[in-house]
Amino acid sequence: MNTDSNNLRKLAEKLVQYGRKQGADEIEITLYEGREFEVEARLGRIENLVEAGSRYCSIRVFKDKRVASASSSDLTLSTLQLLIRSALNRASLTHPDDFAGLPAPARFKVTEDSLKLYDPEVARLKPQEKIKLALTTEKIALKDKRITNSFGASFVTNELKTVLVNSNGFSGEYLQTYCSLSLGLQAGQGDHLVEDYWFSSKRHFKDLSTPEEVARIAVERTVRQLNPRKIKTQNVPVIFEPSMTSWLLAFLFGCVSGTAVYQQRTFLAGKLGEKIGNNLVTVIDDGLLPGRLGSRPFDSEGLPTQRTVVLEKGVLKNYLCNTYASRKLNLPATGNGNGRGVVPNNFFLEPGSSTPEEIIRSTRKGLLLTRVMGHGLNSVTGDISRGASGLWIEDGQVVYPVSEITIAGNLGQILKNIEAVGNDLLFESPVCGPTIMVAEMTVAGR
Repeated sequence: MNTDSNNLRKLAEKLVQYGRKQGADEIEITLYEGREFEVEARLGRIENLVEAGSRYCSIRVFKDKRVASASSSDLTLSTLQLLIRSALNRASLTHPDDFAGLPAPARFKVTEDSLKLYDPEVARLKPQEKIKLALTTEKIALKDKRITNSFGASFVTNELKTVLVNSNGFSGEYLQTYCSLSLGLQAGQGDHLVEDYWFSSKRHFKDLSTPEEVARIAVERTVRQLNPRKIKTQNVPVIFEPSMTSWLLAFLFGCVSGTAVYQQRTFLAGKLGEKIGNNLVTVIDDGLLPGRLGSRPFDSEGLPTQRTVVLEKGVLKNYLCNTYASRKLNLPATGNGNGRGVVPNNFFLEPGSSTPEEIIRSTRKGLLLTRVMGHGLNSVTGDISRGASGLWIEDGQVVYPVSEITIAGNLGQILKNIEAVGNDLLFESPVCGPTIMVAEMTVAGR
């Protein structure tokens, strides 16, 4: 990426000065410059190919405790100055809010280098190499005669430079890369079709799974669902695969977000310091893990990211807050700001010591949950009810796949009833967890 970050930073500084001269009490300028590549291949042919560069500016202005924002992909100075003037005009039409405003300057800075967010090898990959990765992954999978169709393989890369300057004296920037290889497959015949996918996503190309690995796991995940059975409704232990634990943690994140707390949209409001899970449950948000997908030196407000313990041995220790939520709740901001909302950095359940195989072997009868679908999450009550499929376990062995079931439970009860935590935590996304076993949930079948 031919980024002259000095020019971007100078532009941001000019715009901050201009905004102050036009009467803004506070102003924040964020500039992004990126390059993306995506190839989608299906049945040996390229179906979609995108290579694009983009530049983008996001502006927030504050005047008399009133706020307005604007954005543009046109980075000419006159255009952005016009946007600042119109944002100030719009701010005057809004209601004042005592909690609005930029954060106070942080006392320390995180160095970009320590986080290992950028991989020059991703930038050096040729389009032909990227196309070959997608084609090869699909080709390997289709050699397996049990696979009857492909939804395609894709390979994606991103490079992004972020520059943030505000009128409170903050000035920072960082460069990051991302690459991902994925594959979707189908098996079965007629009315008995099953489908699944697998992917690997990393910041560094050398850490990415090989086409052979992605193809092998995608095939295994697809064919293990063939010839599913129906089961009777019953209450049994449920083992969550890592991808399912990640889904559960995404729901938990929504319930510990400061925004949900001050809006009273979560059953965890008012429960700081209370034991809401058992001793096996320690959940952390950490923006400082080197090379991880959710790491960044500062959030969208210029606050340094940090390690925040959200649950410690089941006790709710912290909500995750941007500046606005922190002021509304009179709690510290945690470096999770994103525009006007709160987002995870690396939000994960700490792994345990059991292997997934040991957890399965310890289960006399139960469900290995592999997929959920539909809606059915209520953050106000914590209730969960979703369509699902998985693998049935008897006497510590997977015996057959099951489909057309619904799992039901409550997040609060699940956190208290986690009986085992696996050692298989893989950071494939910003929200992730290892295999877990929940002592009992309702699995509704026929």
